[in-house]
Amino acid sequence: MTTKLQSLPDSPYAVFRLIVTLALITLGSSGMYVIAVVLPSVQADFGVDRADASLPYTVMMIGFGLGGMFMGWLSDRYGIMLPLLIGAVGMGLGYAAAAASGNIWMFTLVHGALIGLIGSSATFAPLIADTSMWFIRRRGIAVAVCASGNYVSGAIWPPIVQHFVYEIGWRQTYLYMGLFSFLAMAGLALLMRRRPPSQPMHQPLAANGPASAATQSSRPFGFSPGTAQLLLSIAGIGCCVAMAMPQVHIVAYCSDLGYGVARGAEMLSLMLVCGIVSRLVSGVICDRIGGLRTLLLGSGLQMLALFLFLPFDGLVSLYIIAALFGLFQGGIVPSYAIIVREHFSPKEAGARTGTVIMATMLGMALGGWMSGKVYDLTGSYQAAFLNGIGWNLLNLLIVIMLLRRTLRPGAAEMGALKAGHRA
Repeated sequence: MTTKLQSLPDSPYAVFRLIVTLALITLGSSGMYVIAVVLPSVQADFGVDRADASLPYTVMMIGFGLGGMFMGWLSDRYGIMLPLLIGAVGMGLGYAAAAASGNIWMFTLVHGALIGLIGSSATFAPLIADTSMWFIRRRGIAVAVCASGNYVSGAIWPPIVQHFVYEIGWRQTYLYMGLFSFLAMAGLALLMRRRPPSQPMHQPLAANGPASAATQSSRPFGFSPGTAQLLLSIAGIGCCVAMAMPQVHIVAYCSDLGYGVARGAEMLSLMLVCGIVSRLVSGVICDRIGGLRTLLLGSGLQMLALFLFLPFDGLVSLYIIAALFGLFQGGIVPSYAIIVREHFSPKEAGARTGTVIMATMLGMALGGWMSGKVYDLTGSYQAAFLNGIGWNLLNLLIVIMLLRRTLRPGAAEMGALKAGHRA
C-alpha cells in the first residue's frame, strides 16, 4: 500500500525522480559542451581547419535528435531504465573511443553514433516524457526543471573540462569523462525502475473547447496524429533554426565587430544562465496557460530579440540583448513536451516527444550551419539574423493555426466525424 501511494503522480517519490532526472540530463548533455572546449586542441592535434573541427558537434546533434525517437519508443514499451542503461554504455564507450581516435573522421563518427545517437539521446526526450507522466498539477514546472539540466550542464562542464585539458590533455580528459559518465549514469538509472502511474490523459485547458480527452488523443487539433506530429515537428525546426543563430554564432559575431572572442563567450554564458531562469519561469506559466500558449509567447519574444540584433551592435546593447534572448527562448523546447501530453495519447508520450525533440535538435544543427552559410554568401550576419527571423515566423504561423483550432468549438469532434465518414 505504501509503495502504491509513493508511485502516485505529484508524490514525494515523483519529486525524487525529478531530482534524479535533473542529474541524468546534466550528465547526458555533457557532450554538446565538452566538444566546444576541446575544439582548439582537437583541431591542432588532427591538423584540420575550423570547419572540419566543428563537424563533430553537428553530427552529434543530429545523432542526439534521431536517437531520441528510438529511445522514446523503447521507454514507452520497457520503461525508462533500459534506455538510460544503454545511454550510460554509449556515453562511456563514446568518450573512450573518441580519446583513441586517430583522425577527425573517426572522432566525428564516434560523437555522432555513440555519444549522440546512443548516449545523450537517452537522457533528454525520454526523460522529459517520463517526467510529464509523473506530474499533473505542476507538470509544466516539473518538465522545465528537468529540461534545465541541459543548460546546467553548459554551466558546469566547460570549466571542469578546461582545467583537465590544460593539466592532462584532451585525450586523457575524455577517458576520465567516459568512466565517470558510465558509472554515474548507470547508478542513477537503477533508481528509475518504476514505471509511470496509469492515468487518464491530461485534459487541455477549458478554453480549448468541449473536446473530450479521447477525441483530443485520437484527433489532436482536429488532425490525424501523424499530421499533428508533422506540424509540431516543422514548428520545432523553425523555432530552433532561429534559436541556433545567436547561440552558435554570437562569439564569431563579437569577434567580427572587434569586441573579441572573450566578450562573445561571456555573452553566450549569460545567455545560457538566463535560459535556466527562462525555463523555470516558463514552466510556471505553462501550468497556468498550457503548452501551446507558452510556446506562442516564447516564440514571439524570441523573434523580438532577433529583431533587436539588427539595429543594435554596441557592446552594452549586445550584452542586454543576449540576456533577453536567453530569458525569452529557454521555455520553448520544454513546451513541446507539454503540448504532446495535452493533445496525444499518453501511451505514445515517449516516442512522440522524442520525435518532436528530434525536430528541434535538427533545427539547431541546421540553424548553426545555415547561419554560417548565409554569412559566407553575404559577408554579413545581418542576413543571417533575417534568415532566423523568417524561420521563427514559420513557427509562429503554425502555432497560431494550431491554437485557433483548439479554440474553435467542436473542432476536434468535427475532425473525428469527418474521419469516420471517410472510413
